[in-house]
Amino acid sequence: MDIFDETNLCNLTESIINQAKKMGATAAEVAASVDSGFSINVRKNEVETIEHSKGKTVGVTVYFGYRAGSATTSDLKPEAIKIMLEKACHIASFTEEDPFAGLAEKELMAYDYPNLDLYHPWPIKITEAISLAKDCEAIGLSYDKQIINSEGATVDTSTAFDVYANSHGFCGAVASTKHGISCSFIAKRNEEMQRDYYYTIACDPNDLENISNVAIKAAERTVKRLGAQKISTRECPIIFIPEIAHSLINNFVNAIHGANLYRKSSFLLNHLHKQVFAKLINIEENPHIPKALGSSPFDSEGVKLNRSDIVVDGVLQRYVLDSYSARKLKMTTTGNGGGIHNLIVKTGPLDLNGLLQKMGSGLLVTEFMGSDGVNIVNGDYSRGIFGYWVENGKIQYPVAGATIASNLKNIFLNLVEVGNDIDYRSNILTGSILLDKMTVAGS
Repeated sequence: MDIFDETNLCNLTESIINQAKKMGATAAEVAASVDSGFSINVRKNEVETIEHSKGKTVGVTVYFGYRAGSATTSDLKPEAIKIMLEKACHIASFTEEDPFAGLAEKELMAYDYPNLDLYHPWPIKITEAISLAKDCEAIGLSYDKQIINSEGATVDTSTAFDVYANSHGFCGAVASTKHGISCSFIAKRNEEMQRDYYYTIACDPNDLENISNVAIKAAERTVKRLGAQKISTRECPIIFIPEIAHSLINNFVNAIHGANLYRKSSFLLNHLHKQVFAKLINIEENPHIPKALGSSPFDSEGVKLNRSDIVVDGVLQRYVLDSYSARKLKMTTTGNGGGIHNLIVKTGPLDLNGLLQKMGSGLLVTEFMGSDGVNIVNGDYSRGIFGYWVENGKIQYPVAGATIASNLKNIFLNLVEVGNDIDYRSNILTGSILLDKMTVAGS
């Protein structure tokens, strides 16, 4: 059987569901995945690693009323499938009844779904990928004499084929690809050494940045970090660049996630239809953007997806729910089984330079350091950072050894502006974010 064939894989999942029913299951769902790809890493013009990946997995969850059991296998032979089903049924016989367990409702299934243009294989050979990585590294190393070493350049490509089916008669299949190029360098001035990196990622290789851009951006970022200073403790405005601003929005997503809400472990508990952001903030989820990294025609439970508002004029419109958490909260799933799909923070008219001018004096944060100091239960927020001190809208010098602190509720409500310099390398699409003020603990 060609395991990359949609018809064959859907037939396999249908067969598994029928076998589950014959074993007495009242409902069943199957997820099958086939993937392949490779990753090469070059350092100092020598190949360090070549990794090939190729795998297949099938997982089933069976329901006997409100009792559920799950099992997986990587062997698609009939006898292995039978053993997997027997294990799942055996597990279900020992589990306690959970009235909130079960498939998402049949009327919510994505029986018709769009093609989102997510499948673009990269016909690149290993030798070509090695050459690409070597060239990328060489460009970065020659950028500035202060760059003394490389942490390597990487080229990777992967192809995935995922099928989800359940006993509602739904079977959906999505083929997707993901490709990337990255590099990292080390720079030295006197006794100080700094490192930084840059990467590009896309589902279509034609949408990747060229290696010169990747190398020069990585090298430039590395050199700019030299001469880092400590600053005194103060309160000041803060700008997060896009690639770390998405972590702030991810903190918000965690706070409105159904699992944290029904466990009563979120600082945004009972905040539906209340002001949670400054009025200028609008956030939507759009799962159907062609070729976007977070796009999907249906969620991990087969639920049909559509564009929807999450925050309008700072007011929370809905939570982030799968069918289980929705039932626990006496609500309806929002199609977020498996996570979010292209969360878009609406931007203002300013780019990063415009935000720097608007801020005047303050701290531009470009990297988080150390462990995650975010408490979703009460909103307390504390992160070690690397960044740049800004005066009169101009970067003055790099800053190291500082910690920023506030509370997420205050951060969200006092957010000043979102830049239009969107980072598309994530399923959270946001530009730079200007915050009113935070405490900066320095020397």
